[in-house]
This record gives sequence, C-alpha cells and structure tokens, in this order.
Amino acid sequence: MGSGFISILRRDLLLAFRNRGEIANPVIFFFIVVTLIPLGLTPEASRLAEIAPGILWVMALLASLLSVDGLFLSDYRDGTLEQLVISPQPLYLMVLAKILAHWLISGLPLTLLSPVLGMMLSLPKEGYLPLVASLFMGTAVLSLVGAIGAALTVALRKGGLLLSLIVVPLYMPVLIFGSSAVQRAVDGFSVQGPLAVIGALLAFSLLISPFATAGALRVGMHG
Repeated sequence: MGSGFISILRRDLLLAFRNRGEIANPVIFFFIVVTLIPLGLTPEASRLAEIAPGILWVMALLASLLSVDGLFLSDYRDGTLEQLVISPQPLYLMVLAKILAHWLISGLPLTLLSPVLGMMLSLPKEGYLPLVASLFMGTAVLSLVGAIGAALTVALRKGGLLLSLIVVPLYMPVLIFGSSAVQRAVDGFSVQGPLAVIGALLAFSLLISPFATAGALRVGMHG
C-alpha cells in the first residue's frame, strides 16, 4: 500500500516538473492579479492594507480552482485512471497521493509566495504569519474538496463550469475563516479561533475526501 502511494506521488510530481507550465500557471495568475490590484483600485497603502486579507485569499482560491480541473483529466484521457480504478491497490490511497501531489504543485507555492504579495498590498506585519498558516492549511482543504468535484466531472466533455458550481460553495467556509484569521491579526485580536476552524476543516476533509473522490471516480468511470 505504501509503495503504491509513493509511486503515484512520485509519478505525478515528475510529470508536473516535466510540464512546468502546470506549476507556473496558478502562481503566475496569483502574482499578476495581485499586482494589478493597486493599479485598478488605489496605490494608497492604507486602503490596500484594508482589503489585502480578502484579496489574497480570493486570489488563492481562484488560483487553486484554476489548477484543480486537471487533477484527473490527463490520467482519464490516457487510460491511467481506468487502471487505477481496477488496480488491487486501495483507490482512496491512490487518490490521496494525487491530491498531495496537487497541493505540493499548486497550494504550497502559493503559500510560500503569499508574504511577497502581502508586501505588495501593504499588508501589516502582524498579518504575515496568520496569512501563511491559514493558506498552508486552507489550500490543502481546497485541494481535497476540489478533488471531489474534479472526480465527478472528469468524464464530462466540458466539466469546468460544472466543477466551479460544485466546489465554489464548498470553498466558502475556508475563504471566510482564512481571510478572517488574517484580518483579526491585523486588528490585534486572537487568531486561534479561525485557525482552529480551518484545522478542523482540514481534518474533516482528510477523513472524507479520499473516499468520496474514489467513489465519484468509480461512478464516473462506469458511467
């Protein structure tokens, strides 16, 4: 079981590094949009600081949504996904390996880049640590939840719009508590509550998502 998990994880990471555009696209999108915010709204540091927590989290959510569509798509097209479904290895474990690879490729770079973009939006220094902590956990939740939607729509020709309709409402709690944690830190309040909620969402998603995604893949492949 462990060897299968590691093999899938290694394979997906290797494929991603061979096609570096898959890694770069969400990061470039995140960077460009946040860079354009001061040009489109205002360059005043005080006003940017007010909207920085929400803007950073909304852009992280959209960047994650941009990449989650292809989580199973290439494997479905080349037949690899069918082999995974009929493999004797537990499908939920293979799915978890693919979700982890997706987070390492998309969510982790966004998390590491966020302090730089926070500086560009004049985010007060009190918000940097909560921003990184909330994105570290929150982007993992986005990958886990997005995997369910990606599995449900993988066999559809134009499943991108349906995927958005499925997962965006489920993303809302992460967005609300993630931006709230940063905003509360900036305002001088405790961030333990919002971060604890995101941690609980992560634990719940880790428990439910691999099994729900595996079930959705089986239904999609048989359909």
